[in-house]
Amino acid sequence: MTDLILTVQGTARAEIEPERATVRFTVAADGPHRGPVVDSVTASLSSAGAALAARHDAQNGPLIAWSVDQLGVTAQRPWTNDGTQAALVHRASASGRAVLSTPIAAAELVDTLAVDPLVTIDAVEWSLTDPALARSQSEVRTRAVTDALGKAAVLAAAVGRPGVDAIALADPGMLDGSGGGTGPQPRFEKSMAMAMDAGGAGGFSLRPQPIIIDVAVDARFIARPAS
Repeated sequence: MTDLILTVQGTARAEIEPERATVRFTVAADGPHRGPVVDSVTASLSSAGAALAARHDAQNGPLIAWSVDQLGVTAQRPWTNDGTQAALVHRASASGRAVLSTPIAAAELVDTLAVDPLVTIDAVEWSLTDPALARSQSEVRTRAVTDALGKAAVLAAAVGRPGVDAIALADPGMLDGSGGGTGPQPRFEKSMAMAMDAGGAGGFSLRPQPIIIDVAVDARFIARPAS
């Protein structure tokens, strides 16, 4: 009896609690006169910057890092419903981001920034630190290989073979050297929270979404006949 070649795909998935929150926001205003528009946005940016600076501690948090883009000013004449152009409208805006170490700190910062009517919270993104992401990817990949081994063992046992030996492991689509896989493995999804629940005291209650890590591994085994 000859050796039997088995080709299977192992998969694994993990949902991990996030460690970081990135708050993205925009400060903007528009109006008929450039000066007042710029002044109002500048004042709001100054207030937001003070709130961010007060929380900033790169080592201990809660605010790990933050930045604000340069203020931009545009002017245009919007079209009206009757096909004519309205008076000139000036718009001033700047966007910013803040990286926080805890969901509680993110909720508190969102609450503080959103008090200003010129501030719009664009998104809250949840993520892992680089070491935690690498460690989690390694663990999930190991589980995917174990899953492939288990599948091969079941197939071998179904035809009376006592065990299997691995002869090839690869990302999906690369086992035969075609390079036409589904993309880099593993895949992970950075969570984004666009919706905030209004808290009872006028604040925000952010609910972090888990970080999703999916791994698929193609594997080839030899199932040798019983001796």
